[in-house]
Amino acid sequence: MLPGINDLTYTILLVDDVEKMKEFYRDLFPFEIRGEGDDGIGFNPGNTLFSLRKRTRDYDGKGPRLDAPGVQLAFLVKPEQVEECYQVLLDYGVEIAEPPTDQPRGHRTLYFYDPEHNLLEVYAEI
Repeated sequence: MLPGINDLTYTILLVDDVEKMKEFYRDLFPFEIRGEGDDGIGFNPGNTLFSLRKRTRDYDGKGPRLDAPGVQLAFLVKPEQVEECYQVLLDYGVEIAEPPTDQPRGHRTLYFYDPEHNLLEVYAEI
């Protein structure tokens, strides 16, 4: 085990079209912006940090793959807000992977894609 690691505190999403991705996340998510530059943007969504960073390093790889999302991000809301989020996403023209659905694991979920086809989830505990 790696010593001293007790928490996941920062998620960085590598992106190709940084301007399109900035617009998507700024427009749809109510997160405080921590900083923004030509190659990315940082948000403060609460208990963690979240950033978008343009692929600029040799080890950043190639992306995105439309047939296989590279990441899934999940956002917790109240049960009645799942349907509200769904309507906002439809109005914004976001590609929906699965509309609001009650899952046997006790969640009401909504799955959709960001512009680079990362899988996003809005869920509520029911």
